[in-house]
Amino acid sequence: MNPVIRNPVVVGFAALGAVILSAATFAIVPETKQAVILRLNNPVGSPVNQYQPGQVVGRTGAGLIARIPFIDKIVWVDKRVLDADLNNTLVLSTDQLRLNVDAFARFRITDPLRAVTSTGSTSNTEERVADQLRPLLGTALRNELGKVRFATLLSPERSQVMEAIQNSLERDARQYGATIVDVRIKHADLPDGSPLDSALQRMRTARQQEANTIRAQGQKQAQIVRAEADANAARIYAEAFSKDPSFYDFYRAMQSYRTTFGADGGPRPEGSTSIIMSRDNAYLREFNGNR
Repeated sequence: MNPVIRNPVVVGFAALGAVILSAATFAIVPETKQAVILRLNNPVGSPVNQYQPGQVVGRTGAGLIARIPFIDKIVWVDKRVLDADLNNTLVLSTDQLRLNVDAFARFRITDPLRAVTSTGSTSNTEERVADQLRPLLGTALRNELGKVRFATLLSPERSQVMEAIQNSLERDARQYGATIVDVRIKHADLPDGSPLDSALQRMRTARQQEANTIRAQGQKQAQIVRAEADANAARIYAEAFSKDPSFYDFYRAMQSYRTTFGADGGPRPEGSTSIIMSRDNAYLREFNGNR
């Protein structure tokens, strides 16, 4: 037997060398990672396990890959949805209110090769992309919130503002290989003191004016409905009484008697006068059979 093979030290070094060579040649790409292979800092081929919409887990390209040992380098890029937080951003609304805004953007790196080349990073690419997106998010916030009033952020129109911010940020994020999934404002606070008090007063006045307008419109509509109902009632009465004029005279006389003689049971008004009439008085003709 070869004495070299019989030497355990040589065998151990050979095995160690084989393990090191295998580790430098082969790599396993997990489902949650995208791999960009660099050869002498230049990209080689397409990214491995690159994100695609509607991918099925297990059929994404993850698994064992090979590279040229000690020459090729693998840059790992997260495939999941990531966050970029932005705190204490000063924004001036269209009604000249200074707002302290806390916001965040959720993004996904869909082009890992562009993300690596645009940031020039071979490690922590996700953090570098997030660092690039934060000032872009601040710019989008200032541009879009500067077009609306502060009260808009408290109304249903807020969703439209958020959509505009997301679209604006989406256009700029493409240069870093990222796609914006969502943008949200966590806080939009006014500074304490007179600006806050004056803003609250303006909002209170605006809501009161809106309530008065709605109330006036409701009263106007009620008057229209009431007038139409009275007109219909008068028309129906007229049609009914025109069919029997004598009954109409009797009905009107009964109404007059009720009012005059207090038949409703109400108290007699102060200073009321007693009236004495003969039985032959024309006013009482309905009591006499309308003779």
